[in-house]
Amino acid sequence: MRMPIAPLARSPRGACARRSRSARTNGAIGVVAAALLLAACSAPAPSAAPAVTVTPTIEPSKLAPPTPDVPLVWPLTGVTTDAVAERPAVAVKIENTHLARPQSGLEQADVVWETIVEFDVSRLIAVYHSQVPTQVGPVRSVRPMDPLIVAPLHGPLAYSGGQPGILALIPNAGIQSISHDAGAPGLARISTRSAPHNVYGNVETFMASADASHSAPPPGQFAFARSAELAGAVVSGTPAATLSFRLSSQSNPAWTWDAGSGLWLRSEGTTSAVSATGDRLTATNVVAVTAGHPNSPFSAQNAAPVPTYDLVGEGDVTVATGGRTVAGTWRKTAMDAPLQLFLADGSPLLLAPGTTWVELVPSGTGSLTVS
Repeated sequence: MRMPIAPLARSPRGACARRSRSARTNGAIGVVAAALLLAACSAPAPSAAPAVTVTPTIEPSKLAPPTPDVPLVWPLTGVTTDAVAERPAVAVKIENTHLARPQSGLEQADVVWETIVEFDVSRLIAVYHSQVPTQVGPVRSVRPMDPLIVAPLHGPLAYSGGQPGILALIPNAGIQSISHDAGAPGLARISTRSAPHNVYGNVETFMASADASHSAPPPGQFAFARSAELAGAVVSGTPAATLSFRLSSQSNPAWTWDAGSGLWLRSEGTTSAVSATGDRLTATNVVAVTAGHPNSPFSAQNAAPVPTYDLVGEGDVTVATGGRTVAGTWRKTAMDAPLQLFLADGSPLLLAPGTTWVELVPSGTGSLTVS
């Protein structure tokens, strides 16, 4: 039985050969056609063109990137300036009893801290940097809470004297001491007041006395908005007309909002607080810091305890700016770290550019009433 034989596959080359033989059998025309056909069959198959990658030409920018619009400001007030003077911030201990009022130089301080010392008396720490008054006072002695407030400034502290144990706290905190009792320049008694309310000082001399480790401008202490309208209390606070404090049985300062000047006006109780020049004491921001107020290991006359403040940690704060108040949290991580302010959502609580008074409200015994 014969098996069918499959036809052989015809290659293109074989087809060209048969067509060529056929063409030769048809005369001259066939010869020409055969030649053309053979040329076509012998030509190599065309190959694909190689891929070409074209890189676009990018002209480099001929313009420098714009300079960020960040204004130069005084570090303790946030107020814009053409240049920050290369000088330190100087803190000065100022008395605040009725015998000391009206004080000199408080109206020129960048920041003022109000503290309660022994016998429920108020004492101030005035910090100077953007302005340099020639006379400040009455200058009084140091207290245990002073290093917690002054150390973050990295500058000198001017005071009249103090107990040996408390005096040792100042250099131990890295603060340069400028003491009247030690004969430091810039401090002297005036004849128009009686001791111990008559020691006054010259801030320019204090700044010139700063040593190499304490002569640089201070780092910023609070966060400031670019303008008053962007301050935390203005943006998210509630209206307020009066801030009534009870810091102790002897200290009841108050602040009243004055829309005309855009400032808070200070009073001691019901009496307007003024400087020796007759100017009303004012503040752009009033910061009420509630903190523990324990007794320190030191004592005063008749074994009266000398208190301090628990300022390393965190607690409640109320900030008053622009006729409004807002609640938040203060936080301080170390003695020489600045006290930072935060809103309830954790974002920085910004102050308005200007002067700031910090009222240290003893936790449990002090209070703030906003009306």
